[in-house]
Formats: sequence, C-alpha cells, structure tokens
Amino acid sequence: MEMTVQLTIDCSEPQRMVAFWARALGYVPEPAPDGHATWRAYWEAMGVPAEELPTGAGDIPESIVDPAGRGPRVWFQQVPEPKTAKNRWHFDLKVGGGRDVPLDVRARRVRAAVDQLVEAGATVLRIKDEPDMGLYAAALQDPEGNEFDVV
Repeated sequence: MEMTVQLTIDCSEPQRMVAFWARALGYVPEPAPDGHATWRAYWEAMGVPAEELPTGAGDIPESIVDPAGRGPRVWFQQVPEPKTAKNRWHFDLKVGGGRDVPLDVRARRVRAAVDQLVEAGATVLRIKDEPDMGLYAAALQDPEGNEFDVV
C-alpha cells in the first residue's frame, strides 16, 4: 500500500504561517483542486458542513507543497488555543552544505539564511558558534513561536 506523509502544524493564523514557511522551505502555497476557485469551495462541494469551516477558512491556501514534489505537504491547521510549551519536533533547515564545506563558508550561508528568515518574521533565539566542534548554527522561532534550527 502506498503511503504519503503530511506534516500538520496547529496554529492560530494559517495564512501567516503559509507565507513564512513557504519562503523558509522553498515551498509554494498549495492551489485548490482543479475546478475550484478556493479550498473553501472545494470543501463545500465535498459536503463539509458550514459549522466546521471557520470564517475565512480555505479562502486562501492553508497548506504548502514542495514544487519539486519531493518533500511532504505541510498543512497549517487553525486551532483556538495558543502554543503553550516548547514544541516536541522541529525543522532543521540545512543550508550550510555539510561538514565537507569549510566552517567559514557554512557560517556565512547560515547567517544569510537567518537574515532572510528574520526578514520574513522569524526571531533568533540563539547562535551556536563553536569552531572547536566545527559548528555554526542558529536556533530560531517562526511567527507563532515554533522553534527550528538553521545549520
């Protein structure tokens, strides 16, 4: 049996998260299925009851996909409660090129990615600059406080 993987992230503002994570991962907002102007129109055509569709749900995409088709679909599911604790999973955005790349080059790449992500709405939590261990990385938070690393 074939299996696909979707990562579902609870959040309060799906559209904000779509914009941020599409940029961070190089993904694109997922268009509504053929023949439907919006995801909301698709869900309504599928018979999803109106009471299950909050105001604005599906009017613009709430999921992102890898344009190359390699990575998993990411769906930002709107929930009423805010994030209250450290997340138990996180993305590692591997932009440095790995240990075969000189540390100064990896650090420059990480800093450039961090600058772009901060511009998109991320917050830097800490920088891990440990040249004796051959490490340069950054811990960040997305616009809703979910932590992730850039290495």
